[in-house]
Amino acid sequence: MQAHESISEAIRQAAAEGRPALVAFLTAGFPTPESFAGSLAAIAEAADVVEIGVPFSDPMADGMTIQRSSQVALKQGVSLHWILETLAGLPSRPAAPLLLMSYLNPLLAYGLERLPGRAAAAGVAGFIVPDLPFEEAAELREALDREGLALIQMVTPVTPPERLARVCAGARGFVYAVTMTGTTGKSVAVPEDVLQYMDRVRAVSSAPVCAGFGIRSPEQVARMAGHVDGVVVGSALVEVLDRGEDPAAFLGALRAG
Repeated sequence: MQAHESISEAIRQAAAEGRPALVAFLTAGFPTPESFAGSLAAIAEAADVVEIGVPFSDPMADGMTIQRSSQVALKQGVSLHWILETLAGLPSRPAAPLLLMSYLNPLLAYGLERLPGRAAAAGVAGFIVPDLPFEEAAELREALDREGLALIQMVTPVTPPERLARVCAGARGFVYAVTMTGTTGKSVAVPEDVLQYMDRVRAVSSAPVCAGFGIRSPEQVARMAGHVDGVVVGSALVEVLDRGEDPAAFLGALRAG
């Protein structure tokens, strides 16, 4: 099984159990670099897929919670190099497939020629790059393909039908269906038109579809069931870590909803 297939398989396994998969986000090195490995292990046991945020100085798709966590991590010396070295040095691989969520600049600075091999060696199964348009992603996609890694594509409620079909046709891992236009962190009531939008994405995607931005309650997860294959939980989980609470208990409560 190639690495990108492990992502889809984990999400489909959750569906086979009759629930949306949980894709859980944490910012690498937040609240401290020393807590990262422990937080990652706990989250990977409770989630189906883990998305690790690479700190960046200008995270334009993220709301205040993740922006602040990124700034804190950067001030403590967390970088893409540190993340890959830390993951490669873990005594055991996390239970869930791992994704790196990074803006394009850190990936270019690291070097696309060495990134895929180092990422694969560290147990990374794919990348999400929110500031890289589908039409400009060929170079990175081809580099990741060489190691069997996914480049997760994002769509929004205003993605035109023709472009939606193109993006979904080339999707690996899953399609990230953003619930709203704007940034992460705002709670979404999940109105009927959002569910209809998710249904449209699923209708044209052979890859699983996961909804993200604003997911923070069991009620939202339950309402999404049947319309998506999974949900991405980001800002709410970062807040849990910031408060020093148990991330696995929080994710378990979402699942129970």
